[in-house]
Amino acid sequence: MKRSIMRQLLSPAALFLVLFFSSSLQAESLGAEAQKCVDCHAKKTPAMVTDWQSSKHAENGISCLDCHVVDADSPMGTKHPGIDAKVSVLVPPTVCGQCHAPQVEEFNTSGHFRAYRQQIPKDSLHALTSIHEGREHPEFGGAPNETGCIQCHGTEIKLDEDGRPTPETWPNSGIGNVYPDGSTGSCGVCHTRHKFSNAEARKPYACASCHLGPDHPNIEIYENSKHGHIYRTEGFTWDFEGKPGEWQPGEDYRAPTCASCHMSQVDGLEMTHNVSERLYWVQWSKSSPVRNSDDVMSPVLGNGPEGRKKMRQVCESCHSSDHTDGFFTQADKAVNLYNEGYYKPALKMLNGLKEKGLLRDNPWTDPFQVKYYYLWHHEGRRARMGATHGAPDYAHWHGFFELMQDLYELEGIYEKRMASGKIED
Repeated sequence: MKRSIMRQLLSPAALFLVLFFSSSLQAESLGAEAQKCVDCHAKKTPAMVTDWQSSKHAENGISCLDCHVVDADSPMGTKHPGIDAKVSVLVPPTVCGQCHAPQVEEFNTSGHFRAYRQQIPKDSLHALTSIHEGREHPEFGGAPNETGCIQCHGTEIKLDEDGRPTPETWPNSGIGNVYPDGSTGSCGVCHTRHKFSNAEARKPYACASCHLGPDHPNIEIYENSKHGHIYRTEGFTWDFEGKPGEWQPGEDYRAPTCASCHMSQVDGLEMTHNVSERLYWVQWSKSSPVRNSDDVMSPVLGNGPEGRKKMRQVCESCHSSDHTDGFFTQADKAVNLYNEGYYKPALKMLNGLKEKGLLRDNPWTDPFQVKYYYLWHHEGRRARMGATHGAPDYAHWHGFFELMQDLYELEGIYEKRMASGKIED
């Protein structure tokens, strides 16, 4: 019985007895060393212990020691006062994988895996955050990256001489963290510690902390869609607690969340932590090719035709085949229009100016290069993602309407430079 329900149904005295015996049973299931952790942190960090006590981990006797103790020769961690063990604040996916091996393996074949790794060779991105945004400030120049990029993408976590993570690399909520043991990922991004709730990860706001804003407003797009409309109206009444094979549309929820479509078990389709598995297009890149690679570091990771089949299966658990056919026909048309009508002409002009030496060395002071960036990275993504997620305002007004203006502006700058042979002041 959930504590919130218990508090409503039981008297204070009865509630005390329930919690007392629950704690007693919990103590019996833990070893003496593990119980020392709980008792100490119940005083020092009570919210942390409360989260853990309401988790499946506590229910199954998984303690602090099971996740946080490291080998004596591990570079991570320090000797913890009060217990005879070396403890690390970092819990890499290799630890989670001891019990959740299939989920970790699926994650390692997904686009989330490369969230940080794909940034390593991008000199232009590092220059943007450290030189342009960070102003090459000797003390504070890392702030844009530390408080922005790595909080979603992750980073390579570094350790100080005492085995603790450095403040330049931790804490962060990056999905693609690379840990000192070489493993990649961060399960706690979606199943936040120390409750590690499936229900939390199934709600759209688990994804929204990263998938939002002008360049990929997925939560805003979801809220603009009919799916989001239904969720915001009655989602608070749905049951998000079911086991993976038992959490089904029509029974537990009336409209999908992000997890429902991209990850959850639906109508016989197996649950997956590979968020690329059900995708057809690449929608975040400059142009949108169909996915066709099994290389986890490739931008076109995935099997587009197979991904479309799986996503159709998701859609048809609620919609007719005619509805699904019509939806994908409309969405594909929008993606193809972006590719052919906007990105290709913009790229052709960019290459033409480059050949003539008519682009500034600093792209962020060049009106053409800035507008080109906005065309694909902001407006282009919004048009494509809006179309494929059923969000008309983002497909049109925040998408193609602004794309049209971008292209006209690019054409004006291009024609002026090509005619004059120089970059305007």
